[in-house]
Amino acid sequence: MDMTGSRRLPVGLLTLWGATRLLLLLFVFKVFVFPGPDVTGDVSVIYQGWYGTLRAGTYPLDDVTWQYPPAAALAILSPALLPFLDYASAFFVLACLADLAVLALLLHAGARPGRTWRGARVWVVGLPLLGPTAYARYDVMVTAVAVAALLAGSRHPRAMGALTAFAALLKVWPALLLLGARRRAAWAWAAATGVALAAGLALAMPGAFAFLTFQRDRGTEVESLGALVFHVARQFGWDGEVLLNYGSVEFLGPHVDLVSDAALLLSGVAFAWLLLWRVRARRFAPHTLADAAFVGVLMFTATSRVISPQYMVWLVGLAAVCLCFRASRMGLPGGMVLGASFVTVLEFPIWFGHVVASDWLGVTLLFVRNGLLVLAALLAAFELWSETVALGGALSGAPGGALSGAPGGALSGAGPVGAGRAVPRAPKKTGAAPLKDQATPMGLKDHSSADLKDDGAAGLKDHGAAG
Repeated sequence: MDMTGSRRLPVGLLTLWGATRLLLLLFVFKVFVFPGPDVTGDVSVIYQGWYGTLRAGTYPLDDVTWQYPPAAALAILSPALLPFLDYASAFFVLACLADLAVLALLLHAGARPGRTWRGARVWVVGLPLLGPTAYARYDVMVTAVAVAALLAGSRHPRAMGALTAFAALLKVWPALLLLGARRRAAWAWAAATGVALAAGLALAMPGAFAFLTFQRDRGTEVESLGALVFHVARQFGWDGEVLLNYGSVEFLGPHVDLVSDAALLLSGVAFAWLLLWRVRARRFAPHTLADAAFVGVLMFTATSRVISPQYMVWLVGLAAVCLCFRASRMGLPGGMVLGASFVTVLEFPIWFGHVVASDWLGVTLLFVRNGLLVLAALLAAFELWSETVALGGALSGAPGGALSGAPGGALSGAGPVGAGRAVPRAPKKTGAAPLKDQATPMGLKDHSSADLKDDGAAGLKDHGAAG
């Protein structure tokens, strides 16, 4: 029976979530031993060390591995909410609760008209593909806030803006959620909330923005796209080395700076394309907000100097939000992200030693994982452009990209162009009234075990239902 049109909760999906999450908890609590290096060291050693410093009233000013915006302190301090558990245990329980919150948001959103539970399925299946790393970093908490912001969308632009600002102060990447936001209220509330929170945190403790310097000095991490240059070069005698640097395993040696600069240039090109898309886009459907956020984060992840395993948590969460909408065209890119997530757990932690050694297995895994991310980014960008720019402009021949002349680029009573519905024609009767213009109603790692640490990454009106 197709459950996407039913109000009843999908029991099978909930059962699968419970089984897979229980397995993740058993791994992080070390009831079962997951292959490869211990990924929980970041929590029990690094996070817990920062916890003590933060409780003393200051950010970790002397620790170059602290590469997070100021609100990250709240995530590190969150285990204090469960004082009856030790730090690591409390953190893992809170990570699982954040995971459950994402599922609840996706199920609620998927039960609404025009939506589907595909997104919930993507989340249930995708997160455990990353293994225990999913619960051993605070990225699942950030993703929960980002998912809530996107699902608030155009129906609640103020809430979206405030949640986006909070998420961006936890980890910078959620700022990209605003790419497809068209209501000025979302931008205004994001700016106001961000300034207020940042100022409050800076006044509360010294060193709130020290992370900017530490992040600037990052190099080329061994799992990044640019690192493939040196993995191959090592086969031909390149005399650089692999060392723990700024909290992650990086290449150091001749020409590393050039590759790092090239990665920054690629990120700049991605940003320029996103700006061009935002200026040229004319047709905004309800799912465009989520699709644009997914494309933006995917492009910046693929071109980053660092592609830590936990970055995949963001992409799985954003892909899940996109696929809550029946009309979203991000199905194939989302599937590629799931594939990349599975390869990610193979390269870290299971066979990370092969990656560090640059042997054939390690290099093959990185080529496959990073290749999937690049292809997914290109395909997702093409789909976003063709749906919001190329298709609308081609049909109308007008800057508005709409046959009717409506700002949303849709005819009265018509569904989204290209979404499988026929475009109604004007009545043939002489003197018939023209069709009424209106918008449609839609309208890694930080690798870290104890010694490898998480890295920080890097007014137009919206139509219709929540984006």
